[in-house]
Amino acid sequence: MTASTPTFTPSTGHTRSVLGVGAAAETPPNTDVAGLVHRASQPGYEKWLRHIAPAAGCRYPIRLAGRSTSADPATGEVTTDVDTTHMPDGVLYTACGNRRASVCPHCAETYRADTYHLVHAGLLGGKGVPDTVTEHPTVFLTLAAPSFGAVHTAHKTGKPCHPRRDPHVCEHGVTFTCLRRHDTGDDYAGRPFCLDCYDHQAQVVFNAYAGELWRYTSQNMRREVERLGKRYGVKLRVSYAKVAEFQARGVVHFHTLIRLDGVDPLEPDTITPPAPRVHVAFFEHALRQAAETTTYRTPAHPEKPEGWLLAWGERSIDTRQVRLTVRDLDDTGALTDTAVAGYLAKYATKATETTGHLSRRLTHDTVGYYADATTHPGRLIAAAWYLGQLPDGIARLDEDVWERIAFQKAWAGLHRWAHQLGFGGHFSTKSRRYSTTLATLRAARRNWKREYAHTEDYPDDTIEPGEEPDILTIGHLSYAGIGWHTTADAQLANTAAAKAREHRHTAKEECQ
Repeated sequence: MTASTPTFTPSTGHTRSVLGVGAAAETPPNTDVAGLVHRASQPGYEKWLRHIAPAAGCRYPIRLAGRSTSADPATGEVTTDVDTTHMPDGVLYTACGNRRASVCPHCAETYRADTYHLVHAGLLGGKGVPDTVTEHPTVFLTLAAPSFGAVHTAHKTGKPCHPRRDPHVCEHGVTFTCLRRHDTGDDYAGRPFCLDCYDHQAQVVFNAYAGELWRYTSQNMRREVERLGKRYGVKLRVSYAKVAEFQARGVVHFHTLIRLDGVDPLEPDTITPPAPRVHVAFFEHALRQAAETTTYRTPAHPEKPEGWLLAWGERSIDTRQVRLTVRDLDDTGALTDTAVAGYLAKYATKATETTGHLSRRLTHDTVGYYADATTHPGRLIAAAWYLGQLPDGIARLDEDVWERIAFQKAWAGLHRWAHQLGFGGHFSTKSRRYSTTLATLRAARRNWKREYAHTEDYPDDTIEPGEEPDILTIGHLSYAGIGWHTTADAQLANTAAAKAREHRHTAKEECQ
């Protein structure tokens, strides 16, 4: 089996076929023209296109080899027995499913769309959520980290970064002033004024335990909301959807959509509107109070035996009411349902690329390349690797086995997540009752594809969509590689995916 080759980013522009379905009209530079012609001229080209359709557009499709058998669980009769050796290329292609847009734009777009529908259903109902959620007070809460040192800032208002009449000069001779107006995405935005004054270790620790800080915060929110309910003589609870985003300075912060629900004593698991007399302003105040009073102390570390005390930044807690309006921002400054769902879905596909760093998981052999002491991300990576390193004093002594286990449980994860500057939590989470799940959305997509395949395979309607019998599938598939076999295959697959997107977009416009 040939090795994987670099792939092309899926195109979103319009294409016109000259070699058949999936070939581009204009040949981009460095294109394997001979490979394109060879693949498109093969007798089974159309079959190959249908075969790769589930992974077309993916940068790094996973190749699986083996056998898959389907049987009727009632009778034990084998209905299908498929061997990948009889398939085009001898493998089964499946999309990588990576959520990061910088790694695979195609799979990240699918993840973004799923997240959007998940968040939107919790605001407007649908997908198992009652329509009455539109009556629930909802708040968009942003929680960010405190300052770990002065950094260059990109102000949305366009004002200068750090204008100072009497600028501070640090002990390293750096003047803390900047009159530039940094745009969003500017290389200077998020860069510390002085790398030696900046507390990189504290920031890495905050990233590592931001999830724990949020867990304590959510517990305090529930307590505050319960107190609010007792004040009005009703039972209340919160449901939320949360995403994590990296700021330009390399620290993670959370955007959370929090909905206030009532509790029906007879049916406590149902989603019911809260009492109308509970005003959204009191709900907003309760959330802010919980965030401002929450702290978390990390486990002990040889560098800091008492641990680090974590809290949200004093001026980094922002609450905004969410309203059901047709504009993205109404006159009161409250966000609308469509805008906030779009924001959360967009953030869910991002990672550390905003800091200027992007890499896969680091090892002892590769960390030295990225831990550059002259750059801000490099120092964060170095700090994560240093804090996650087992100290020599407890590395080899048998009597310190429990101390060694405690250290590894608390801090060894910094090596695993050094490429994410210490953050190893989920980028997208939600409470159980907020709305549907990503697994449910993916299962619905798979079922729709199967039903669509049946309607294509059986034009005489002998099998209706959704009426196919229950089938037990047993797969014996193993990993056979990653990526497309050739650059020509990559371009043809991505072009076919672009044409499919164009077809769906055209169909959607005609239905409107």
